[in-house]
Amino acid sequence: MPIYWAFLTYMLLKPGEENHEYWFMFNGIDKALHLSIFAALGFCFIAAFPRIRFSYFIQIILIYAFLTEILQEEMGLGRSMETLDIVADTIGCLIGYSIYKVLFKKFS
Repeated sequence: MPIYWAFLTYMLLKPGEENHEYWFMFNGIDKALHLSIFAALGFCFIAAFPRIRFSYFIQIILIYAFLTEILQEEMGLGRSMETLDIVADTIGCLIGYSIYKVLFKKFS
């Protein structure tokens, strides 16, 4: 979990690069990526701390999402703060949380 979190922080804050057009690129791919990486983060976080209250879980994830977006804007490395990224991050962590809860019920 700490390794994934550190990797995620690095990837979210590394300098922006010019995106080249590839066959798999589509409009909004960055939102899909935000959603998927935060789904994995939400799943790993609740798996690591299964007894945490939902309100603490969502607060920690949202603070992290807001902090990374603010740092993207303030660091001036070619990244910008986007509100829709925070929305995608929130939905992603809720998906990860939900998947964990469904799997936990099914296998316990």
